[in-house]
Amino acid sequence: SPMYKSKLAASLVPYVPGEQPKSVERLIKVNTNENPYPPSPRVARALRELDASRLRLYPDPTAEALRAAIAEREGVATENVFVGNGSDEVLSLAFAAYFDSGSLPVLFADVTYSFYKVFCSLYDINYDELPLREDMTLCVDDYIGRKAAGVVIADPNAPTALSVAESDIRRLLEAFHDRVVILDEAYVDFSRNGSLVPLIGEYPNLVVVKTFSKSRSLAGARCGYAIAEKSLIDTLRTVKNCFNSYTINAVTATIARESVLDDEYFAECTAKIVRTRRAAAEGLAELGFELTDSDANFLFVRHPDMDGKRLQAELRARNIIVRRFDLPRISDHLRITVGTDEDMQTLVRACREILSRN
Repeated sequence: SPMYKSKLAASLVPYVPGEQPKSVERLIKVNTNENPYPPSPRVARALRELDASRLRLYPDPTAEALRAAIAEREGVATENVFVGNGSDEVLSLAFAAYFDSGSLPVLFADVTYSFYKVFCSLYDINYDELPLREDMTLCVDDYIGRKAAGVVIADPNAPTALSVAESDIRRLLEAFHDRVVILDEAYVDFSRNGSLVPLIGEYPNLVVVKTFSKSRSLAGARCGYAIAEKSLIDTLRTVKNCFNSYTINAVTATIARESVLDDEYFAECTAKIVRTRRAAAEGLAELGFELTDSDANFLFVRHPDMDGKRLQAELRARNIIVRRFDLPRISDHLRITVGTDEDMQTLVRACREILSRN
């Protein structure tokens, strides 16, 4: 009945995450950019040693120990770090914290993480989607000179897998010096360019958002963070405390910290994924696929001889799940997470078979 629903709730179209199959059949699940490897062994040890009686108590509302570990790794002060339940929550709070409802539009690309539009609808924020170029690269000139409430850039971008040059990000930060520029670096650990966290000292309008879900294999633990100058972080904390003062649970705070402290495992794991990405890209290119030059832990591909919907269905029939977005410009593209070498070899073989029978 409509009387049990606010106008806001009635107007929302939520973000739809990739399929998480319930069945036990052997699937190659390369549709949600999860990491194919387990988290650091230190995480497993911390879970085994966790004192369950601690769960009687509320966790630290500021997640101080976790923030200190992140700060040390990122080369910033603890006061420059905000943590939340995955980068999705951090982004949501950032939209609420920095952008006004009903005023100038927030700018982001037409082909990017589709949650940005959802946050705008939730908080009644206007937005303009600026088209990527034909080759899916970001055209910074389209942004400069516009009146806007702020800018949001995913770097590397999802689902295109492409990075933005640091010089372009600097141009945006300078052009919008009196507005917040959010840099969503969910995939940055797989990028040749590296993170732009070092720029926060130079640009007080920069907010960098990262996640533990991809490169640290902790998608199930829900942990993400923002790095920015102190007053921006304080604003974020104020907004968070109006939703929930204890966002990071004690288990996640403990294991995320252990993960941050294991640099060696992290480096090994990301290097392995980058190697597999290269081999898989070569294998698919040999089959005639067109690919963007990926800087992420996934590939963005299309085949000139087969539409994306059919290719996705043919792969699914062979127990391989990939992601496809039924959206203008990219409905024939598939987004394929980089799994293990074995997963990717199976995928390339399946594509060869599908295309030879076409």
